[in-house]
Amino acid sequence: MEAVFAGLSVIIAIGAGMALIMRRIGQPLLIGHIITGIVVGPVLFNIVKSPETLSIFGDLGIALLLFIIGLGMSPKVIAEVVRPSLTVASAQIAITTIIGWVVGSAFGLSSAEAFFVGLGFGLSSTIVALKLLSDKREQGRLYGKLTIGALVVEDVVAAIAIMFVASAKGGEWLAAGPLAALAFKGLLIGAGMYYVSRYLLPHLQKLIASDQELLFLFAIAWGLGLGALFAKAGFSMEIGALAAGIFLAGLPYAQEIAARLRPLRDFFVVIFFIALGTQLSFSQLSDSAGLIIAGVLIVVIFKPLIILTGLGLLGYTRRTAFKTALNLTQVSEFSIIFVILGYEKGLIQQHIVVLLTIIALLSIAISTYLITFSDKLYSLVEKHLYLFERRHVRHEHYPVSRYDFILFGYQKGGHEFVNVFEELKKKYVVVDYDPEVIETMERRGVNYLYGDATDIELLEEAGIDRAKLIVSTITDFETNSILLSHVENRNPKAVVICEAENPRQAAKLYRQGATYVILPHYIGSEKISAFVKKSGLKKSTFKKFRDQHLKLLEKEFGALDEAAEKDRKLGRAIVKGLTSLTSKSLL
Repeated sequence: MEAVFAGLSVIIAIGAGMALIMRRIGQPLLIGHIITGIVVGPVLFNIVKSPETLSIFGDLGIALLLFIIGLGMSPKVIAEVVRPSLTVASAQIAITTIIGWVVGSAFGLSSAEAFFVGLGFGLSSTIVALKLLSDKREQGRLYGKLTIGALVVEDVVAAIAIMFVASAKGGEWLAAGPLAALAFKGLLIGAGMYYVSRYLLPHLQKLIASDQELLFLFAIAWGLGLGALFAKAGFSMEIGALAAGIFLAGLPYAQEIAARLRPLRDFFVVIFFIALGTQLSFSQLSDSAGLIIAGVLIVVIFKPLIILTGLGLLGYTRRTAFKTALNLTQVSEFSIIFVILGYEKGLIQQHIVVLLTIIALLSIAISTYLITFSDKLYSLVEKHLYLFERRHVRHEHYPVSRYDFILFGYQKGGHEFVNVFEELKKKYVVVDYDPEVIETMERRGVNYLYGDATDIELLEEAGIDRAKLIVSTITDFETNSILLSHVENRNPKAVVICEAENPRQAAKLYRQGATYVILPHYIGSEKISAFVKKSGLKKSTFKKFRDQHLKLLEKEFGALDEAAEKDRKLGRAIVKGLTSLTSKSLL
């Protein structure tokens, strides 16, 4: 035990040093974690004496990551992306598997081995994609939701494939009977989770949330426990952890659970990538160099092209399709498990396991750069992506015209600007690319264009070169930079108001030509401080503004949250709680 602890301490210390180096030279930390695994693995110093321990820690990190992602996914979010995700992911897996089978056969692999390799190429890494999405805070964006939906579909396919391979004996396939049992188990567990989360947990939530330590322990028990239950039933632990988070997503303390689990998640995820790096063996690179290169090209070029085409045909913008495709440019950890199981069952040779592991590691390294610098890549290839976009499908609602005011982003405070625009009786348009927000604007009769703020053609179509006021409530720095650059070149006299997440970003936006940069915390604090200075600290002086705030929040809950609309008591309770907390913090 002491040797394991000492070894783990050394590994963490080396990992911390490597992370500092990667941060210093501006490279993704994930690459540093994989390099750490190579350094401490058998390739160099062979410090890892207990790979099983690293594997267990890595599995915990995956489960916690997916559990936290699930906490942010309501049924509405799932319903929004289920059709495109299912359609595109299924087509991609089928086409990539066929391409992989053909290429593998051309390099002399048997039909079974080529099939294993092809299916392995078709599955993308849940842990890599979601980790990078989480780091960039993009899991809530449309391309983030589509990525998560596609990964769920791929994980289900992986679970079925693993179950099917596990049923083989003596190097021969068995009938697909166990698949029916697997589906039944999944429905049974899902129904049980729905009942508990829908009818039992709401009655216990006050008790659970009354103590922070109890809430923390409950979250870990729920997430890991259900992950283990899914794994026992024949699914993957990852699918179980994601489902566990989804079933808690509607509870009021879901975000607090996510916040408390993130430090624990980050530690275990780092261990996972270090463990992944220890599996790399350079001695195998020269033996199958041609097939390795071909495999990497299939995964990082042909697979995203399939996804890009599919999403384009479904009517998504080129930027949404491009970023979703880049998020899936790697080989899944399930692919490695799949081929290992095939080897253990006598269906393929051991060299296939080594081959796919090397391709997986190389694709993960390349994918990390592609995802990290996806915005810069998009700006380089944007003009060549018009073939993948059916923009006319999304722009039929309103004819192109000249607008005095253009607003980018409706949901985060955009409706307040719309109210002002309408009071001033000026022609305006709201640009947004989230279908959920588009539906909200349609219900309210808001004039809109479907599209992305970085789409140069859309900016010109909206008449940004003639607009008097341009407002962006989008907090993404790269998006605002592109917008400012275009306005500076085409319409320098326009007033441009942007939003930033922190003072450093605000300063950069000012240097790029922003007329004013919104820092929500600064503006809110400044306004409340001035009010306190003018009106004093009596609670009665806040009543007028409190009532206005309540009325506004209730209106928004009723319009934007179907659960609150169906249950007005819940909506009022949420509003009352938010207002109470705000009032107490001020006084």
